Amino acid sequence: MLFDTHVHLNDEQYNEDLQEVISRAQKEGVTNMVVVGFDHPTIQRAMELAESYDFIYACVGWHPVDAIDMTDEDLLWIEELSAHPKVVAIGEMGLDYHWDKSPKEIQKKVFRKQIQLAKKVKLPIVIHNREATADIVEILKEEGAEEVGGIMHCFSGSPEVAKECVNMNFYISLGGPVTFKNAKKPKEVAAEIPLDKLLIETDCPYLAPHPYRGKRNEPGYVKLVAEEIAEIKGLTFEEVAEVTTRNAKKVFAIKC
Repeated sequence: MLFDTHVHLNDEQYNEDLQEVISRAQKEGVTNMVVVGFDHPTIQRAMELAESYDFIYACVGWHPVDAIDMTDEDLLWIEELSAHPKVVAIGEMGLDYHWDKSPKEIQKKVFRKQIQLAKKVKLPIVIHNREATADIVEILKEEGAEEVGGIMHCFSGSPEVAKECVNMNFYISLGGPVTFKNAKKPKEVAAEIPLDKLLIETDCPYLAPHPYRGKRNEPGYVKLVAEEIAEIKGLTFEEVAEVTTRNAKKVFAIKC
């Protein structure tokens, strides 16, 4: 009943116990997940996982922190992979102004190229945003990203920005932070954005929800995210699980 829309099971932290992590997730009701690749090694591993498990899909793109490393050949490779039946989105892409590895202008250029690619191959996009909201929204509008839509991954902005993104054909994805006691904005977003525009994720191994905050995250913990949203919205857990799973299958065009 649960669809974790953003996992990094391709991370080295799962090298020793990947199958146990997957089994725990299935016991918690996780029926689908999307593994996100964002550079050469993680994209390759995401593809391996998607090909190894029926219920795992892949998202392929280039992370803004590493934008300075992306070549035209990398973009062509992502385009080629986009034709694979288990690839359901392009990303994660976007802007990250927290780290200074890649200059802002290079990040913007790579971001625009990936939006243009997604429009060419007709796949939704997964957006990474860190301290760059205004520029993200501006570029999405200028590049006509509404044409393919996608997901605002691990959204941490205001309800007002969330609504603006929804109007651009994007779903708002909430993760572990919505369960944090001091997380005012994610809770406000959960309350104000209609359930049919929400998705759930873990972004594991990062951002583990309460009471596992600070520890390695797992896909099975997405249940805690759904439970928190249900409490905030005054709905049942089953309602949140059902609708967010339906939303995920819609945005990723998964028919099963």
